[in-house]
Amino acid sequence: MNGKQYDYPWPHDIDPNISSGHLSYLSHFKPLTEKPKQVTLPFEKPLVDLEKKITEIRRMADETGLDFSDQIAALENKYQQALKDLYKHLTPIQRLSIARHPNRPTVLDHILNITEKWVELHGDRAGYDDPAIVTGIGSMDEKSYMFIGHQKGRNTKENIARNFAMPTPHGYRKALRMMKYADHHGFPIITFVDTPGAFADLKSEELGQGEAIAHNLRTMFGLKVPVVTVVTGEGGSGGALAIACSNKLFMLENSAFYVASPEACAAILWKSSQAAPKAAEKLRITAQEHYRLKIADGVIPEPLGGAHVDPAWTSQQIKITITQAIKELENMNTEELLQHRRLKFRSIGGFQEGIPVEPKRKRNMKPSEVNMPKAADIELEIEI
Repeated sequence: MNGKQYDYPWPHDIDPNISSGHLSYLSHFKPLTEKPKQVTLPFEKPLVDLEKKITEIRRMADETGLDFSDQIAALENKYQQALKDLYKHLTPIQRLSIARHPNRPTVLDHILNITEKWVELHGDRAGYDDPAIVTGIGSMDEKSYMFIGHQKGRNTKENIARNFAMPTPHGYRKALRMMKYADHHGFPIITFVDTPGAFADLKSEELGQGEAIAHNLRTMFGLKVPVVTVVTGEGGSGGALAIACSNKLFMLENSAFYVASPEACAAILWKSSQAAPKAAEKLRITAQEHYRLKIADGVIPEPLGGAHVDPAWTSQQIKITITQAIKELENMNTEELLQHRRLKFRSIGGFQEGIPVEPKRKRNMKPSEVNMPKAADIELEIEI
């Protein structure tokens, strides 16, 4: 450090070539040396066929010297229209396939895109450091935040190392330690959800997977700092909820949140994984459905084709959403913040009994029955 002072909690990077403010030597996340392989989802094949036609005509134009500009322009317009139509009418299972896309930006991709400074923090202080969950302090617009998220790999090797973003109890205890750290120092907490679910092997159960998740749920409702959650990919059951008990929950346009994966649900209810599309529809897993049901507080837009088409743009949309949410939450005092978080979850799935449903047509009703007191009126009279 050469005796120089630095701004807490930001030490200087030991590598003089690093000037971005991201302390790379504390993280295993490094830039990829190879270019990601292009992956085509099954429902995107008509678009690929159009792309091939455009490429073929351009090749013919180059070889023959003939002018095919009108044909190319017509096909390009057709391609753009097909792209818009396709992504405007996606089914739930198609959105889930986009959420699971191998090239979809990971949590650390988003964090590095939206922060000016970033230092990754490790360990649960019990001898373990689960790579499936990443934690650290980051700075956005000169304000410090605690970031916690599930980390998928960008290739097969990384996915194996990260356990496909399926945390063990050690990961949830690491997240819990960082939440308490942020609560103590007054840092707002930003959590990113992208996991198929908690790791369900025998060792994890022996180490208290259920207890670790339950402890996180209980603790998050008592945090005295603003908590904002962004679902960036898929959010699987309690493994996702363990870091998602927040004041505000936002979902990327093509993300998914579910109590059981459509494949598992289909296998249980219909005894066949072929019924996964039907299960995805019945489970209401999409961001749009969660917003309609008031589980999510907003849907963050993605570029046409998904977040992997333009990760930087998607990250900026996330940053804008987080900043606005934190600004709103910071106007609340501690008691209001805690009450806001509790009421958000208390209201999910709530319903009221005794509210009558007025039929559109009164069939087979006697004239004297049409204007009879409704159920709510009868209950009110009894109470009086």
